Amino acid sequence: MVRDFAAGNYRFIPAVFQYSSGAAALPGYEIERVRFDRWLPLAEGFAEAAKYIQAAGRPLTAFCACELRSPAAFTEEGFRRFNEHYVKTLAAWGIYDGTTNPVARSNVCPEIDPPSEPSFYAFSFTRPSQHKAPSFVIAGGAEARGGNAPYPERIVRYRDMSPEGWREKVRFTTREMESRMEAFGFGWKDATGVQAYTIHDVHPVFAEELVRRGAARTGFTWHFARPPVIDLEYEMDCRRVLRETVI
Repeated sequence: MVRDFAAGNYRFIPAVFQYSSGAAALPGYEIERVRFDRWLPLAEGFAEAAKYIQAAGRPLTAFCACELRSPAAFTEEGFRRFNEHYVKTLAAWGIYDGTTNPVARSNVCPEIDPPSEPSFYAFSFTRPSQHKAPSFVIAGGAEARGGNAPYPERIVRYRDMSPEGWREKVRFTTREMESRMEAFGFGWKDATGVQAYTIHDVHPVFAEELVRRGAARTGFTWHFARPPVIDLEYEMDCRRVLRETVI
């Protein structure tokens, strides 16, 4: 069920304590995406994001999404510890209340030349707008079903990289993106950007599982990176953002 985060002027899809499944600007607002020209360590990235948001005349609660880069895939316990550290800043900003987190997030691990520590790639925030066009950011999602079970029990075709196993992983993740967009009333025709994260060849399934479904309507950005948890093989995120900046 979609909920409003009034302090940030956006709606979100509740998920887990470390992130939401997506954020969409409320009427009268739009989402701006800001990408850093170089990766910034987590604390520095948060500080620069705060400066940019406040310079735009917005409260820190307008922060609605971020894209991170980590050195390598985490174990489940390592991922939990990282997330507990990450949400401390969101709590200090008045966004995370200790239970619910409205901020969408992607956190992936470049296979070649990764950062030495978790770092910021980009962030998004809401700002007033005269545009009537909607804007949203869908959080990164991999081939893992929801729930509290350990990842090996939730990963689609766990450790199966056969052609059919790979196809099912991509299909599941693509449909998860569709489900999240549908929660806001949107679909692939509304997206302005689609990103995928994997070190495996997407081409064998690209036409049927992505292009025919509409996921490549405006192009398709492939990052040679792994999802954030060991044994996940494919992740996607998508967005509709009319204002994008590089700083």
